[in-house]
Amino acid sequence: MGDTDKPIVTGEDLVQGLPEISNIANVITTSFRQIASSSLSIDDIVELSREIVSAIDSGVDGIVITQGTDTIEETAYLLDLLIEPKVPIVVTGAMRNPNLRGADGPANLLASILVAASGVTKGIGVVVVFNDEIHCSRFVRKAHTQNVAAFQSECGPIGWIAEGIPYLAMRPNNELNRSFKIETEEVPIALYTVSLGDDGRLLTKTKDLGFKGIVIEGLGGGHVPTSMVETLADLAQEIPVILASRTGSGEVLTQTYRGYPGSETSLLSKGLISSGWLDGRKSRVLLSLLLMSGKTHQEIFEYYKHLSKPIL
Repeated sequence: MGDTDKPIVTGEDLVQGLPEISNIANVITTSFRQIASSSLSIDDIVELSREIVSAIDSGVDGIVITQGTDTIEETAYLLDLLIEPKVPIVVTGAMRNPNLRGADGPANLLASILVAASGVTKGIGVVVVFNDEIHCSRFVRKAHTQNVAAFQSECGPIGWIAEGIPYLAMRPNNELNRSFKIETEEVPIALYTVSLGDDGRLLTKTKDLGFKGIVIEGLGGGHVPTSMVETLADLAQEIPVILASRTGSGEVLTQTYRGYPGSETSLLSKGLISSGWLDGRKSRVLLSLLLMSGKTHQEIFEYYKHLSKPIL
């Protein structure tokens, strides 16, 4: 966005632009961080989660969070890991800024308030609402730079809004272990995407640069060039190394390809931890919380084994 599109719109401004909201719910607004979503940190979202929990404890019936769209997929998943779903929690935003024709922000906000007020998503965790679709935070991702239908899920939306009424086609299983007792501030976690001909020389500097963990987005089902294998094996003996896929769809393989260095079986046998169905960005969010909570290597392995399953 240009200088005229700085994130200075308040919650009150947004609500005042939708007078029909008064017929749906009694909306109380608050401004948390008025910064670009690209500048948000995990520490920011942890603090936001505490404010949300406080609001829930005070008796609100639902929560709607608006933010820039750059990091919504990470914000929503992080909040889902941190907050027990006692009330509906919705994250939304706008793909087109208010100065453009066809701006989608007001419609997305109205749809999100309808979802939160209806209670239809209560108990299933944080959802993302865009373009009259309801997406599960575990699967949603931003798949386009500017399309109003940018937010997509591999399994499709779990629901939608039609004629002002929210509907759910499925209710995701939400049996998550949310025992994250944050002990430290955000720790540095590297996210590394493997590419053709990559020799992994950057990986050799990971520990020297102070990273406490690394997520590797491997090729295909979770593969890397032979030249990387020993570097990753050595790193896995010292810090958590999570194996994801760069494809953005499907799960990391565990037993399909054998017999050559760099296959998923080779890497997992050397101490790397499978991210399962979690993509690299969400896997990095999870690893950050685990390390901030002081989890051991074995506990991290068990968390990934449980939380990376595509359970609907």
